[in-house]
Amino acid sequence: MGVLYLVATPLGNLEDLSPRAERILREAKLIAAEDTRHSGALLERLKIETRLTSYFEHNKIQKLDLILDALAGGDVALISDAGTPAINDPGYELVRAALAAGFDVRPIPGPSAPIAALAVSGLPTDSFLYLGYLPHKSNQRRKKLEEVARQPHTLIFFETPHRLLDSLADVRAVLGARPICVAREMTKLYEEYWRGNLDGAIEYFSSKELRGEFTLVIEGNTSKDEGRWTEEELRAAIEQELRSEKSAKEISAALAEVSGWNKKEIYTFVNQIK
Repeated sequence: MGVLYLVATPLGNLEDLSPRAERILREAKLIAAEDTRHSGALLERLKIETRLTSYFEHNKIQKLDLILDALAGGDVALISDAGTPAINDPGYELVRAALAAGFDVRPIPGPSAPIAALAVSGLPTDSFLYLGYLPHKSNQRRKKLEEVARQPHTLIFFETPHRLLDSLADVRAVLGARPICVAREMTKLYEEYWRGNLDGAIEYFSSKELRGEFTLVIEGNTSKDEGRWTEEELRAAIEQELRSEKSAKEISAALAEVSGWNKKEIYTFVNQIK
């Protein structure tokens, strides 16, 4: 019986591929890749001729039988477009299916965007929450952010260039002007790390042409009052909510659920800010 190897591949710089990862890719019976065109270019450069099959979000269930059949005859390597498979990329279902079928599953450690960005962020690394991509719509983003607003853990998100500024604005409205590290194009030609607070991040990236992949690392809640927002954080959230034409009563009720302030206190601030 074969082994299912989860092989980490470079985020950008091909020198980050480990010798062991290259050997596993060369010796495997089959490579399951998120994008065969993208991975095909990598394998061609390495002169690896292992058979390749696609395994991505929209065919991951249909491909299970094919991959399990291949495992019955030898090793299979799973790779994503970049980084560690099954971390925000397809793989979880395959790992579960392989284990249920009695196959061994092993990691070939290497690049991982969330961990790389966290390590260089300058923010606490002893406890963190990685939550993948922020939701596409503003109201859903805010709901997700509100769910973690009181968490003391460092927060890690992915974001796309065309949504970055809107997302930073929502993060600012819900979490306040927290420290943040924005990592862009890690290990690639235009690699960049911006560190500061959310107000500074919004100002900086508003003046830039936004390209590439972004990883946001945000400080967790540091309030000693059981997650109660600072007055600055509350005022910023109220100002953002007032743009949606909600009533003072609606704003007070919504923010009371996540801020640690009571409705009466928030209502007073709303009328002051108006």
